[in-house]
Amino acid sequence: MWLMLVMLMFPQIVETIYSPALGNLADAFGVSDTQAAQTLSVYFLAFALGVVVWGIAADKWGRRPTMLVGLALYAVAAAVAMCTDSFTVIMLARAASAFGIAVGSVVTQTMLRDAYSGESLAKVFSLMGMGIAISPVVGLFLGGQLVDAGGYTFVFAALLVMAAGLWLCNATLLPETQTEKQPVQLVSLGKQMLNDPHIWRSAGLVALYNIALFSYYQLGPFVFASMGLSAEQFGYSGVVLGVSTLVGSYVNRWLLSRQIAIQTILAGASVLLLVGAIGVFATEGMRLFNTVPLMLLPMMLVVIAFGLAIPNVLSVR
Repeated sequence: MWLMLVMLMFPQIVETIYSPALGNLADAFGVSDTQAAQTLSVYFLAFALGVVVWGIAADKWGRRPTMLVGLALYAVAAAVAMCTDSFTVIMLARAASAFGIAVGSVVTQTMLRDAYSGESLAKVFSLMGMGIAISPVVGLFLGGQLVDAGGYTFVFAALLVMAAGLWLCNATLLPETQTEKQPVQLVSLGKQMLNDPHIWRSAGLVALYNIALFSYYQLGPFVFASMGLSAEQFGYSGVVLGVSTLVGSYVNRWLLSRQIAIQTILAGASVLLLVGAIGVFATEGMRLFNTVPLMLLPMMLVVIAFGLAIPNVLSVR
């Protein structure tokens, strides 16, 4: 179970650990803040593609070999990004790394669904949500420290080491949870997915909450820099936001234990998300109260909503 938890946390850790390096990356390669931030946009697009490809591969090849291939690809991409002096290669390496690490999200969730179902699956995902909640804390804090110590190259070196370590752990400890391999009928499966309103709804909710959360990781480093603050100080903001996500995950577990309907929890999370988004826009977008504490307060509502919603969206079959 601990390995499943780490694999679900890893995609968020490796993305948030990179966020504090955006400013340093822009300076090192002589590109604009917008161009540096585009490495995150490329990352998300490649990650989405990876979710589709690895999901199909996990059914065809098995869960364990798919996980190992994805982690190996991520490690190679991190090594390339660490060694290159070309911003274009950085962009390509980021795309390859995102494609690879998507395996940690989709295959881990598939393996959990192999082992659990119904209410027990919801409780497992609620527990996993607690782990996901501390991922930004770990990522932003480590990223800030690494950038302060050695710039973006230290970040990519750390990503390479972590990916290699996880590959070894999975190669040694990860079991195969697929009981039987079935041929994947891509055309019929695609039609079924396109006609399934539940899939569209779940995908839309996951996209919405991740856009709300990761917009901060994409733009936050430059906002902090405009206030004269360092990447290390930006990393500390992850502690505040991580605690908020823990609050959301804890409240979610409490609500589930009280038999509160998932739809009710999702409705409450959407209200929190809306209020938080309006607050962030007012403090930063309109620059009404342009200070770090006042910017973080509404962002805390956004991440509490994330902690409430995501475990429930992922657990519903």
